[in-house]
Amino acid sequence: MFEQAFKNIDDALWKESGCTTELDYTEQASWLLFLKYLDGLEQDKANEAVLEGRYYYYILDPAYRWSTWAAPKDANGQLDHNNALTGDDLIEFVDRKLFPYLHGFKQRAAGPDTIEYKIGEIFGEIKNKIRSGYTLRDIIDHVDELRFGSQVEKHELSALYEEKIKRMGNAGRNGGEYYTPRPLIRAMIKVIQPKIGERIYDGACGSAGFLCEAHDFLRSAPNLSTKDLETLQTRTFFGKEKKSLAYVIAIMNMILHGIEAPNIQHTNTLAENLADVQEKDRFDAILANPPFGGKERPEVQQNFPIRTGETAFLFLQHFIKMLKAGGRAAVVIKNTFLSNGDTAAVSLRKLLLESCNLHTILDCPGGTFQGAGVKTVVLFFEKGSPTRKVWYYQLDPGRSLGKTTPLNDEDLLEFIDLQRTFADSTKSWSLDVSSIDAVSYDLSVKNPSGGEEIIHRNPQDILNEIAALDAESTEVLANIRTIL
Repeated sequence: MFEQAFKNIDDALWKESGCTTELDYTEQASWLLFLKYLDGLEQDKANEAVLEGRYYYYILDPAYRWSTWAAPKDANGQLDHNNALTGDDLIEFVDRKLFPYLHGFKQRAAGPDTIEYKIGEIFGEIKNKIRSGYTLRDIIDHVDELRFGSQVEKHELSALYEEKIKRMGNAGRNGGEYYTPRPLIRAMIKVIQPKIGERIYDGACGSAGFLCEAHDFLRSAPNLSTKDLETLQTRTFFGKEKKSLAYVIAIMNMILHGIEAPNIQHTNTLAENLADVQEKDRFDAILANPPFGGKERPEVQQNFPIRTGETAFLFLQHFIKMLKAGGRAAVVIKNTFLSNGDTAAVSLRKLLLESCNLHTILDCPGGTFQGAGVKTVVLFFEKGSPTRKVWYYQLDPGRSLGKTTPLNDEDLLEFIDLQRTFADSTKSWSLDVSSIDAVSYDLSVKNPSGGEEIIHRNPQDILNEIAALDAESTEVLANIRTIL
């Protein structure tokens, strides 16, 4: 129903000189979709208030509502061309009036968990890159064709938006950091088995794929009560994201999946000192694919007991700290984490094994992440008791993975089935922690049925590891403070 409208929006953006990449297309479509959605949400709430004999206080002043500046209608419900801005007048209004007004909500909002704060955050971080007012008018007209009213409409829109995020992830450059293959996410969720009433967290949420899929998983449960639905809306899903574009996309993605005011903070998660985390801050389940390969500044590293410049290692410490006792986590990380010999990696493996039950390691094949030249594993662990045995599964779809042959749900069925009982097979086996080297804590993937895995590492990974070894060789294990 809406596929052609999405195509028309992309076609118009492609012609716009201010938008040159899939990332730009997604960003610009997102702020327009958000304002269209917000207008519909306000209209629905106003209509409900009338039926209940209440007065509804609109979030936006009349001049800044979609139905006023973007798509005013005549008596027949058609676009009122006499009052619809276009050309230079439209760009002038959007850049000089609309965006500053919307950004101001951040200061006026009652708190960061309100939709008013989200509005202010979004429009303080992104800019209108569409320079032609006539192109913008064309795009607005296509966006106005979309409807957010029914669950069927939201489902179709969310599927189209997910496809847009996927294309952005496959486009290369830094787009891939926003997209984790949905079949892998769904498999991780099925192992973790989140329940209604639990708090689910992703501290590096990107486009909020994990939170959206977790919502769909819980929303599909039978016989949900009104209280259950309210719990899913307001007290279940929590995320943090550092980058502006990803934050905007995450908000829009969650809205399209049915969460009206997503609990996502625009913040640098790693800037938080782990020593300040209290019990009330912890979560029942964590699902994440933190960025790897980044190098954090010394002042950020000061927030962590195991100091390292490797972003993913800092996130893993953060996730361990943020789990409640008995909480479960599934975290994607580079497979070299299992064997790296530098001080930080060894210390982190020791911490993970001693403070959590690392019960499952899923070894993902090359090509799982499009455009990423690294192999990954998924760590499944539960906090509160040490690891006694680790169950490995070596995922092998029987084909090379690529853009035209991506990972699918069927590829992961055997993993999900065997993982329930930690069964042995030609692709799976268990390792007693007592047999692990007590100095290196090496957890390398070594399939007893097929010999030791040969890891083909790219030169940049090797250079990065050498640099990390040089930088961290002076760290002493005795200085590690407790993380728990």
